[in-house]
Amino acid sequence: MTSFYRLEFEKPLEVLDQQIAEAQSLTAADLLTRDDAKPTPSLTSLRKKHKALLKKIYGKLTPWETVRVARHPGRPQTRDYIEAFCRDFCELHGDRAFGDDPAIVTGFGRIGSIKCLIIGHHKGRDTQEKIACHFGCAHPEGYRKALAKMKLAEKFQVPIVTLVDTPGAYPGLGAEQRGQAEAIAINMMEMSRLKTPILSIVIGEGGSGGALGIAVADRVAMMEYSWYSVISPEGCAAILWKQANEQTNELAAQALNMTSQDNLKLGIIDEIIREPLGGAHRDPAGASDLLEAWIVKTLRELKAFPIDDLINNRYERFRKLGSYETVPLIVEVPSQESPSPKASS
Repeated sequence: MTSFYRLEFEKPLEVLDQQIAEAQSLTAADLLTRDDAKPTPSLTSLRKKHKALLKKIYGKLTPWETVRVARHPGRPQTRDYIEAFCRDFCELHGDRAFGDDPAIVTGFGRIGSIKCLIIGHHKGRDTQEKIACHFGCAHPEGYRKALAKMKLAEKFQVPIVTLVDTPGAYPGLGAEQRGQAEAIAINMMEMSRLKTPILSIVIGEGGSGGALGIAVADRVAMMEYSWYSVISPEGCAAILWKQANEQTNELAAQALNMTSQDNLKLGIIDEIIREPLGGAHRDPAGASDLLEAWIVKTLRELKAFPIDDLINNRYERFRKLGSYETVPLIVEVPSQESPSPKASS
């Protein structure tokens, strides 16, 4: 229950976490030999209070707090989900042009009974792995690796599942020189017409073009406490207010409509995948089960569509994003009454 990393808004849970840990460590013999007169709260009662408080806290998260949950160091990442529910996973490396980008993982495996290609961002766990994976910010060779494997999946008529978890594409000089924007644009174009079912799930952070490079799909979903937006709150705050702090980050997160509920309301995603109470970092196994169930269910639905209909629907889905109607503004002009004629003298 306890964790070395606690989010600021989870501080009210600290006392209950300590009490639960103490209650779990006490044996029946310990309870009988205690000298203090204070009664010990039952473990069941403590857990009930903890659950109620956790439900209250997570029931009213602000957008900025949701971003903090999406970035929790204990939150499951792509490799964690692969280990949890992918069988016979065989990882594939390299873009056959420049090199292998560890920020994007690709490989074939089975989810449930369905053979598929799994592609996902990976941020890394410890400091060394995070640096090697560029904190989940992919280079152009990562997107080209992903596309090469997608073409292979299309050839063998294998569905594609992508797991999005990146603050954005890597912004370094080398990445720009090797065609970062072009790699993302080509991926978006090619994914829109791949002749195989595609699913995309934002499992943590969905930042800008870095996310879109592997997120053009027939069905797009978000984990409950993830975010998906054109820019991070800090980046938006730095542009609008010339500084990124708690106050401006909160304002930016609200303005960006970046939570799963906001994206569902705007029609950018198709579904929200619920997480265990308190977020996926509190119950990675439970989050994996919920994600696996949604993937299997949705892939079976998509397999029922003829491939041509699937491609047309995919294209139309993205074409209508951001569509709006203009309504002519009708301004009522107050009538000017003609002045009454003056009486002639």
